[in-house]
Amino acid sequence: MSNRGNTMVKRIIAVILIIIPLIIYLDLPSYNTVNPTLLGVPFFYWYQTLWLALSAILFAIAAVLLYWGESS
Repeated sequence: MSNRGNTMVKRIIAVILIIIPLIIYLDLPSYNTVNPTLLGVPFFYWYQTLWLALSAILFAIAAVLLYWGESS
């Protein structure tokens, strides 16, 4: 695959990784419940906290895909 094609594939993957958390956060009815609880914390709160951490990981992977090896 050419360098240009490889760059496009990396960009597409990065965009998908960035869109995943957006879709999850916007699907509020799927996690707008109290049960199950985790250590006394309602599902609504620990699910959002979990996705906050996962979003950071996905954004970091997207940044590495887009900017790794790029000279400043």
